Amino acid sequence: MKHRLAFVLTSFLAAFTAPVLAAEDAAEPSLVRAASEVDLSDFLWINRPLAVFADTDRDPRFIQQMALIETLAHELAERDVVVLVDTDPDNPSALRTKLRPRGFMLVLIGKDGNPYLRKPFPWDVREISASIDKMPMRQQELRDRNLN
Repeated sequence: MKHRLAFVLTSFLAAFTAPVLAAEDAAEPSLVRAASEVDLSDFLWINRPLAVFADTDRDPRFIQQMALIETLAHELAERDVVVLVDTDPDNPSALRTKLRPRGFMLVLIGKDGNPYLRKPFPWDVREISASIDKMPMRQQELRDRNLN
């Protein structure tokens, strides 16, 4: 009897929470943008760009990094992160020209426009989040949030 009740409750909750979660995902703007379509100054003091560079979108490191970002995108969104992707070295974006990556590279840029972190290999979102949380501006944001 207990197993049936647990099954019924689980089914009931799943049926009613799935549409709510889908609606929340649909309302959230895309975290990933093409680097060639944006100007870095648009994010100044608003977002923390996370640039992901590769020589091709078939690079295994690029695929792994994007999968890592996709699994915990909500953690990046909480930290005002926008992911900028550039996989075309033949048509370099302004961001690629400025940062000059070689092959795969991950670059975290602060809200002030300065690069804070460069990695030549994929990095887990939790490690990226921990690095962001150590930034002075992020610590100030957390203090301000706690005061309200």
